Formats: sequence, structure tokens, C-alpha cells
Amino acid sequence: MKLKFRNITISGGVSTGKNTLLNNLKPYLIPLGWKFTSGGQLLRDFAKEYVQPLASLADKKFHNMLDDRTKRLLTQEGNYVIEAWLAGFMARNLKDTLRVLLICDDDALRIDRVANRDKVSIDNAKKYIREREDVNFKEWKRIYGDYNFFDKKYYHLIIDTYSSGQLETVGKVLDRLGYSAEK
Repeated sequence: MKLKFRNITISGGVSTGKNTLLNNLKPYLIPLGWKFTSGGQLLRDFAKEYVQPLASLADKKFHNMLDDRTKRLLTQEGNYVIEAWLAGFMARNLKDTLRVLLICDDDALRIDRVANRDKVSIDNAKKYIREREDVNFKEWKRIYGDYNFFDKKYYHLIIDTYSSGQLETVGKVLDRLGYSAEK
């Protein structure tokens, strides 16, 4: 099957549905030889190789080396789906990579997702989202510069997971990819 893109990146903030989309794409793309990974897994694997005590304490050089590895997966190997907050931003110049940004316009839904997923209180879920996003964006601006990493200009497809359910979301991505169930 001839697809329009060679790779897919899935980006977005806390609890926008990145992992859900990654997992929902697997039944369609694994039979075609596609591979799947997350930024968190890439970071853990890379940190083991370079003996970083905590990924969050990594310096700019470490992040740049990790970014280079991610770009190599997309440019040299291909047929990858990579889920990571900044995957689309990192791939913004790769024409053969479908860059998907997931957003959720309802903060209450994101808070509920975190509370249920992590089995924490609503207040702790709010705090977790705020702190994680604040820390990450501050760190990324220090490393990469003053970008709006979720600027829509970097993405081919922006999906609001508040109004788009799981099946509709995966359908939108497969449609944009040019996937057809018919062989």
C-alpha cells in the first residue's frame, strides 16, 4: 500500500491522548511493518546508554544527542510512529513525516484523565499538569530557543480530543496518511 507519509509524529501536552492514539494506530500499521515508540522510551533507552542519573537533569548536549537519534529513526529507518511532546516540532522540516498535534480544549477533561489514570485527586491532577507543562516548556525554551512548540504551522493535522473520540481520531490520522483497508 502506497501511503502519503513515511512516518508519523504525535505531539501534545499532558493528557491530550498521545498514547491512546499511538496504541490505536498499531493494529493498522504493524501489519505494514511500522514500528512504534514514545519519547519517554527513547529518553529512557538513551539515558541508560549515557548513564544519566535522571533524564530531567540532562544537559543541552544530551538533549541534542537524543534529538539526533529521533531524527535518524525518522530519516534513515522510516515507518515509525513516534509519540512525544516535541516529536512534531523536531520533525517540522521533514516533508515525509505526518505531524499530528493533539489538543484538548477542555481542561476539566484533561484533569479528569490524569486523576483517573494516575488515581490522584482532582487538585493533585491540576497541580501535576500545571507543573509538568511549566517545567517542560521552560526547559525547552532554554535548550531550543523561544518557540511556541505547539504552533499549528508545524503540524499537518490538529485534532481536539475533547470533540473527537478515539475512533474518530485514529480515522482522521489514517485518512491523512492515505491508509485504505482495501489492499
